[in-house]
Amino acid sequence: MPTTRARRKNSVSVQYAVPRRGVPSAASFRKWAALRPAQATIRIVGQREGRRLNRIFRRKNFATNVLSFPYGPGRGDLVLCHPVIAREARAQRKTIAAHYAHLVLHGLLHLRGYDHEKKREAERMERAEIRLLRRAGYGNPYTVE
Repeated sequence: MPTTRARRKNSVSVQYAVPRRGVPSAASFRKWAALRPAQATIRIVGQREGRRLNRIFRRKNFATNVLSFPYGPGRGDLVLCHPVIAREARAQRKTIAAHYAHLVLHGLLHLRGYDHEKKREAERMERAEIRLLRRAGYGNPYTVE
C-alpha cells in the first residue's frame, strides 16, 4: 500500500461586498492562498459589515482587518475589511497588495490552528508569515523599511 501523502487541495472562493476599486483581484487572493493550501471563502467587506461581524463574534464594537472562522484544519472563512486594511497600509507605508497578502496568510494560518495569544505562539506564527510572504515576493511585515 502506498504511503505517499495526498496533496492538499486548494479551493478558494472570493466574494466582494465592496466596490473592487483598490481591492486586489480574485486571482491575487488565490495566488496568496496557494502558498498555504486551504479550502476557504474570502469575503471582502466594508466598515459596517466588518464592525457588525466583529461585534457579534468577538464582542468588540469596531471593524478589524481580518476575521477567521475555522471549520476544520485548513478549512473556513476569512473576512477582510477593506477600509481598515487600506488605512493600515497607508499608515504603515505598505502597498495595499503587500498588506492584503499578509492578512490573507495570517488568516489562513489561523485556519490551520496557529494563534498569537501567547508569546511563543505569536513568534511561531510570525515566522510562518514572514517565510510565506518571502515566497510571495514581499518583505517582512513586522519591520519598518
